[in-house]
Amino acid sequence: RTREQERTSERENERERERKRERENERERERTNERERARERARERARERTRERERENKRERENKRERENERERTRERERASERTRERERARERENENERENERMRTSERENERTRENERERERARERTKERERERTSERENERARERERARERERARERERARERTSERENERERERARERTSERESERESERERAREREHERERESARTRERENTRENTRENTRENERESESERERESERERERERERERE
Repeated sequence: RTREQERTSERENERERERKRERENERERERTNERERARERARERARERTRERERENKRERENKRERENERERTRERERASERTRERERARERENENERENERMRTSERENERTRENERERERARERTKERERERTSERENERARERERARERERARERERARERTSERENERERERARERTSERESERESERERAREREHERERESARTRERENTRENTRENTRENERESESERERESERERERERERERE
């Protein structure tokens, strides 16, 4: 019995040791599994960290691309704004050039009108001087003719006194010559009247030309009126001289 008990006890002990080993193995397996799970969790955490880093890197790349795209859009907007400003500046320069060209054209037109007006005034002054020279020449010619006629009258009076000192035959011849001179004077008066009519016609034509120029050249109107008054005065003086010559001829 004792040996049986011992064997039983030994078997019990062996079973206990077996159970103990089993439990130890179980615990070892559990520890191994736990370590494996821990390693798996570590690997999972590592994979998760990797995935997180990848996601973070992806987000960073996305953000970087977005920032780059935003910067590119900003640069594009800046370039578009700059192009718009450049076009606006170009339009402004073009408008300014156009305004400057218009000012230059306006100034040139003003200068041309000024030069044309000055040329017109110069032509008017030249015409006025020409008419004055013509009137002066006419007056000089008239005075020369008047002096010639005065000398002729003086010579006639001298011849008349000489004829008075001659004989009756000379008086007859003188009367004949007087008749001839009368005829000549009549011819002279007729010629003078013709010249007077021609001068009057010339004055009328001059007046017509003056009126025509008055219609086309407003800026010479005052000179033309002055010339007309001068012409009128000259006609008056001419008429007065004509009457004086007529009285002189009557006295002769």
